[in-house]
This record gives sequence, C-alpha cells and structure tokens, in this order.
Amino acid sequence: MSTVALDVPAVRARFSALEGALAFFDGPGGTQVPDEVIEAISTYLRESNANAGGSFETSRRTDRLVADARLAAASFLGGSADEVVFGANMTTLNFALSRAAAREWREGDEIVVTRLDHDANVSPWLELAHDLGLVVSFADIRDDTTLDLDDLTAQLTDRTRVVAFPWASNAVGTVVDVARVAELAHEAGALAWVDAVHHAPHGPIDVATAGADVLICSPYKFFGPHLGLAYVRSELLERWRPYKVRPAPDEPLGHRYETGTLPHELLAGFVAAVDYVGSLGWDAIVGYERDLGERFLRGLPKRCRLYGLPSMNGRVPTFALTIDGIAPDEAARRLGQRGLAVWQGNYYALEVMKRLGLEDSGGAVRVGIVHYNTAEEVDRLLAELEKL
Repeated sequence: MSTVALDVPAVRARFSALEGALAFFDGPGGTQVPDEVIEAISTYLRESNANAGGSFETSRRTDRLVADARLAAASFLGGSADEVVFGANMTTLNFALSRAAAREWREGDEIVVTRLDHDANVSPWLELAHDLGLVVSFADIRDDTTLDLDDLTAQLTDRTRVVAFPWASNAVGTVVDVARVAELAHEAGALAWVDAVHHAPHGPIDVATAGADVLICSPYKFFGPHLGLAYVRSELLERWRPYKVRPAPDEPLGHRYETGTLPHELLAGFVAAVDYVGSLGWDAIVGYERDLGERFLRGLPKRCRLYGLPSMNGRVPTFALTIDGIAPDEAARRLGQRGLAVWQGNYYALEVMKRLGLEDSGGAVRVGIVHYNTAEEVDRLLAELEKL
C-alpha cells in the first residue's frame, strides 16, 4: 500500500464541479474536470485560436501546442511523440485504426476479442469480419469475471492477426494481466490491441512494459476533455496505409492517421489534464482509491449483490451490483434523486452482461470511485443503498 498521502480537500478545491451537493460516482462514464483544464481550453480560444501551419503568431502558438500535446501524450502513455494519434474519441479512433491495419489481411484471418470488453473494442472487429470475411472469436471470462487465459490461448492460431482486450473492465472493474496477454498474442504472431479507457484514470500506463502494439484511451475519462488518444507502435504506423486526404503531411507518423483539423482547444485541455495527474502522482491516487474501494466493499449492504472480485485485489474501484427487489434503472433513479450519481444498464459491455446473466434484467447499477471522491460520500452512498 502506498505511503504517499493524497490531500483530498486540496484536490477537491481544484474542481468547481464538486462544490455542489451531488456526489459523483459516475466516473466510468466520464470524470469531472479540474478548473485548470477548463481554463486551458478557454485561454487557447481567447489567445491562440488559429489553424496550424500559418506564418503568424496565433498559428505558431497552435503549432507549439500540438507539439506539446504529443509530448504530454507520450509521457502519459510511455511511448514517443511520433507514436501518438489524436481523434474524436476512442471508438472513432478504433474504427479508423482497425481499418488501416486490416488492409494487410485476407479472408479467413482471425481476431480474438474477450467477453470482458467494452463494445468499442468488439464491434470494429465484427464489422471488419462482415466486410472482409474475417473470423472473430471470444475469449471467455470465469465466474469471478477474470479473463480465462486458457480459453484465450486455445483460440490462438497461425491465422490470428489481433488479440483485442481491455486493461480494466468498465463494467465490473476487473484488471487484466496486460503483459501476459500481449505475450500470448506475440507468440501467436498477432498484435496486442489494448483498450485502456477504463484503466487510465486509475493507474499508470507504460506501453513498453505492457507490450502493447496499439493502445487506445479517452482523456475525458481521466479528468480531461472529450478526445480520443492512441499509441501505435512506430513500425506499424510506417507500414500501414492510412485513410487520409492527399495533401495531409506524413510527419509526424501519428499525424498520418488524424483526419482533418485537430480540436486544438481540447488539446490544450488535455495537456492540462496530464499535468494535473502528474501533480498528484500515481502512488497517491492508487493508494487512496484502494482505501475507498475497500471501504465500499466492507460496507456493502447484504441486499446488494456484487458482480466481480470481492476485494480490491485485481480490480479498480468500479463495482457492478444489483439490489434485491429493485430494477437497476429504478435504483439509479432513486439514488439520483438523493444526490448520488451512478449509472445503470450494460455500459456497452454487452458480453459481460450476457455472461453474468444480466442481459435481460436491465443490467446492473454501476458505482465508480475516483480519487476526488471522499470517505463521507462513500458512507452516504452505502446508507442510501441500505434504505432503497
């Protein structure tokens, strides 16, 4: 456990959004944004708003911002600035990158996805299979929601081109052994294609240690603006043929895959978000979130059924549960009326819900804890769950 303390009152003072009575347990759908991110966006629009590549000051400022954003992304992900790709959101990026990769494949080639995935790392492959005659198979999960590596291994063949999998489940919080899955993919001659959207607000990313060939995430899930962000190994960026307009430059490598003008004001917010996380440090964030997660699990009322791992070992503090006698949408509605923001449904994690038998019963209530939540908010949520 980390010995680095998180100054929670000081953290919360950086978020105007946290001044009200609403307790935000909706982080898996998008976190709140610190004021410095908002200010960075507005400052860009006030002082530097221009397209890139011009021979005037505001355009030069934009050029510097884009370069700074690539450096910030490289620092956050552990790759190089050339290996960064920005996009509208993770899903759009995944559709675009998967199509560029698939230009090398032929009918009968295989993709392995998992039943732990968000559909943004499933449907792009299903659509490619429809278009190109590829084969998509699903690696199963165990009853405790951990990924079944034996089942995944059994599905790998010499025709496997990609193993697509999450770093952490957005539905039940389970963390995957990313390096091990990447190793299995590489042994089969396949790419390790990682959805890090749900892991990104909860722990550090190092693409080299993880063994990722492609890794995609969403800054709005880690205290930034609505963007998509990808790391793609440089050899792949050089080899693939991107979908792009002819005059668009080929350098830096990642820029080849960024269609149209980037949302420069959002890049300014992204840089501020990375700086914000860096100002706290992952040791403090991880240790504090673990404490809050354990507090939630210890106090969970007996009428609530938890789906997923029963302790904080092997998970992030995202919890899927059902409440006896109350449908998930009704439970979320009542909690919302009492000033507690939670999600309900399947959260686009269709296969998880099918595997857990929740597909036809409205899914589950999802509670997501991040580092700006407090012990008092957790206790308040537990008390309201008891009273529902």
